[in-house]
Amino acid sequence: MTRTVRSMTTALALGFAVYFAARGIGWVDQPSNPLLMIAGILLFLAAMLVAVLAGASHSVRMPLGATLLATVAAAGVPSLVSLSLEASMRGAPFATWYIGATGLLGVVCVVRRRFFFGWLILGILALSTWAYMGLDRALTLGLVGSITWVVVAQVLVLFWNRAIRDTERLTDVQRGVSAWHASQLVRQRERRVRTQRALVIAGPVLSRTVATRGEITEQERLEARLAEGTLRDELRGASLINDAVRSMIKDARRRGSVVSVFDEGGLEGIDEERAGQIRDELAAVLASAHSDRVIIRAGRDDTNAVTVVGRSADGESEDAVDLWHEIRRVAE
Repeated sequence: MTRTVRSMTTALALGFAVYFAARGIGWVDQPSNPLLMIAGILLFLAAMLVAVLAGASHSVRMPLGATLLATVAAAGVPSLVSLSLEASMRGAPFATWYIGATGLLGVVCVVRRRFFFGWLILGILALSTWAYMGLDRALTLGLVGSITWVVVAQVLVLFWNRAIRDTERLTDVQRGVSAWHASQLVRQRERRVRTQRALVIAGPVLSRTVATRGEITEQERLEARLAEGTLRDELRGASLINDAVRSMIKDARRRGSVVSVFDEGGLEGIDEERAGQIRDELAAVLASAHSDRVIIRAGRDDTNAVTVVGRSADGESEDAVDLWHEIRRVAE
């Protein structure tokens, strides 16, 4: 869309430039110095081509060199054209082409975000026409039109910039809504998965307990405690759990160990490949653990992702710690 608008405006500017140049060439009465008239036409065309095309492929803002050339042309073209004609001929239709042409240079500067130079060119044009033909005559022969063009161009550019900012803001809002919606879908999916897993884990035990009205065997009580612990692990440390870790925790509890899992965001920012390695290492540590109480904690630490601590059942001092293993965030 932007490229299409730019192509259209470029074509319009060049078309008007050719029109004004053709008006200058098609003189009815012979100028007293035709070379000055031709020099004015060539200077205008050169400045116009540079102003329209210079740097347009990568930036809307006109390069400073092209802007200065347009300003020089705005000062030179009226003088060259006026000096090529007798004073009595300066109001002829073919002699006033430079008024619209110079105004067009100002419009191009405004459109290409050189606002100061666009208005400076308009001021130079007003002073030049005032000096060579008088202000009243200049206003009736095209100066009003040039002023109107520059004003309209300035207003359109301001509205265009505002429309672009509003569009970008709307795009950011839509992107944020899409991201929020996607996160909600992920959370819903996670909740469904956890609910299904909870039903698989606790469903048989609950069904058996309801069917026997609470009269269950010791083995069934053990299975109920294991199910309760597994559900707690899924809630407290979902990112730390995979099938191997889940199996090792269950084996430790069957041996009589008390296992606690705390996930405080230790795996955040770690890529999935490394996270899988951390879970496998955690499963290996739990497989060799024989402590009465095992604490698995994934804290927010710059160095360690997971810390595993094992303690004896009757110890309260540091000597009671019989297992201490730290899993690094980055593989060593």
